[in-house]
Amino acid sequence: MAILVCGGAGYIGSHTVYKLLKCNEEAVVIDNLQTGHRAALKSSVRLYEDDIRNAAALEKIFTENEIEAVIHFAANSIVGESVQKPLKYFNNNVYGMQVLLETMEKFGVDKIVFSSSAATYGEPKKIPIEETDTTAPTNPYGESKLIMERMIKWIPNLRYVSLRYFNAAGAIESGEIGESHKIETHLIPLILQVPLGKRDHITIFGDDYPTPDGTCIRDYIHVLDLADAHILALNYLRNGGKSDIFNLGNGTGFSVKEIITAAEKVVGKKIKTEIGTRRAGDPAQLIASSDKAKKILKWTPQFSDVEKIIATAWNWHKNNPEGYKDE
Repeated sequence: MAILVCGGAGYIGSHTVYKLLKCNEEAVVIDNLQTGHRAALKSSVRLYEDDIRNAAALEKIFTENEIEAVIHFAANSIVGESVQKPLKYFNNNVYGMQVLLETMEKFGVDKIVFSSSAATYGEPKKIPIEETDTTAPTNPYGESKLIMERMIKWIPNLRYVSLRYFNAAGAIESGEIGESHKIETHLIPLILQVPLGKRDHITIFGDDYPTPDGTCIRDYIHVLDLADAHILALNYLRNGGKSDIFNLGNGTGFSVKEIITAAEKVVGKKIKTEIGTRRAGDPAQLIASSDKAKKILKWTPQFSDVEKIIATAWNWHKNNPEGYKDE
């Protein structure tokens, strides 16, 4: 039986597909390639280039393949854009989830691992954030993810794991695949564009947050650790685990300035910075407690050192400065 990976040609999705294949799983991918890439998938992977909002396309996939479970990554995910275009996010993320759930229900597929977000918490009351903490999103992206979580839990006979996580980073150490966006918004690849000569400087969006150095603090997780967590969640459901929500994180936060300093050590040169205004909807700190995931899912992150995480990203970007060739 196959695992349907929605958004499987994207950054985290493609690394999860890579790990699924390493586990001798059969992966089927649907991706509209809005932000994903054919080149991120091995030629043996069946890719349906379509949108999960297209019910006919989903029905075709479920008819042509024996789908056991779904891992769902497909979503718009840029915080700033969501503030400017909230309806785009509710249409793609929430309506996309509705069509997917309707199709799963129709074909009797009863397991889903959902790639949620730490943005569901909003501005946290305490650090580190635990799964029982209040959810109060500060932007439409986080709101859409929370709505998607709430949709899942009301579906009869469906068991789910929702994974709330923070900043994905890094790449496969071999450099086979990595992070490549047509419009880059993630901090680490943006920083690395400076030593690559693709930009003159990195802009720090606000240095007046209530943090030790005034810049936002985030919990960075290696993309392969995230991929492992999704597969562990899948096996947890296979083994009869009850529906649940888990945070994923390293438990240690790094400020924007600290990430820049670490990147300078990795690349061996100074990285020019400029201070810009705050971005709408950005919380000051997001750091997760992953104790629950470690205890129940037996998740053990392999990459805890931020310089090692950045080094794997640098290996990919310096060898693929223009990203995948299909861009």
